[in-house]
Amino acid sequence: MNVRYPRLLVSRNKILENAARVVERCARSGISLTGVAKGVCAREPVVRAMAEGGCAELGDSRIDNLASIRTMNLGLPLLLLRIPMPSEISLVVRIADRTLVSMAETVSVIDRECRAAGKTHEVVVMADLGDLREGVWMGRMEKIAAALKASPRVRCVGVGVNFGCFGGVLPVPEKLEQLLSIGKELERSLEYPLPVYSGGSTSSLALLENGTMPAGINNLRVGEAILIGADVTGSRDIPWLHQRTVCLEAEVIEAYRKPSVPVGPLGLDAFGGAPVFEDRGERLRAIAAVGRQDVRIEGLTPELSGAVILGGSSDHTIIDVEHVRPEPALGDIMRFFPDYGALLALSTSPYVAFDVV
Repeated sequence: MNVRYPRLLVSRNKILENAARVVERCARSGISLTGVAKGVCAREPVVRAMAEGGCAELGDSRIDNLASIRTMNLGLPLLLLRIPMPSEISLVVRIADRTLVSMAETVSVIDRECRAAGKTHEVVVMADLGDLREGVWMGRMEKIAAALKASPRVRCVGVGVNFGCFGGVLPVPEKLEQLLSIGKELERSLEYPLPVYSGGSTSSLALLENGTMPAGINNLRVGEAILIGADVTGSRDIPWLHQRTVCLEAEVIEAYRKPSVPVGPLGLDAFGGAPVFEDRGERLRAIAAVGRQDVRIEGLTPELSGAVILGGSSDHTIIDVEHVRPEPALGDIMRFFPDYGALLALSTSPYVAFDVV
């Protein structure tokens, strides 16, 4: 078989088991699970694993990915995770079943596009409880509530919150109690109940583990935990899930002994950074044919004991392999385990192959 490198190797069975375990853990507390597929660019084998694992809904931040999921005919509702661009809302109302929103003006555009398409659309209103990414700021729901009441083709089905993705704010019970209060206030304004209280993503699983998830939170939107068994916001591997579900394979294109400090006058690197070097004498260094155009290099962990990633350029990753045995040679395949950010970039790069094992 002709193998193209670099490539991502994905364990479908481990991801399926992770999905099933997260679904089961959430179900104990009456919480439904939205499986988030953006980390692998909605690749079909992984999306199907999420569905087979019991996810009640599938979500992605890109409408193109949702369109791909729609063609899989999985029979699950589809959620657009990123608040929509006005220019894409005509597509959103045709492809997604439900959308996260944060502005009254967005609700009005959705209603207009629904009227044009003869459709209705569900939305979840996002509340910003301190992470400073998307969401209506605390105490300012009146405007979006008025827009919802004036938009008969838009049905608000709930409220949601994001943690950790911008400000690094962690989910705590007090924050989720705030979300519950905001939802109840919105229910009173709209004069109908909201069935969805979406309490965050992977980082909120810690509240389930320690028994502090407030009653009434009934949905989580989870990708990272299912895909790689980790919680980057909480700086932890999740002990009841599989890690190392995905690996990157890259081919060695050079292996030489070289000085550990550049020789000559120094400027900035190709990305405008000022790298720092420790003089450790001559070291054996390997170059793998994958780079910053494809991946967040800092998010890679080498499989080989003793291998240390030194950095890279757009097309090269440079690894200290002085203590690796046997010594890597031209044409060898090196393996790395990506974190969530690295996986996201690798899945998006057209130069990285994708295979399921």
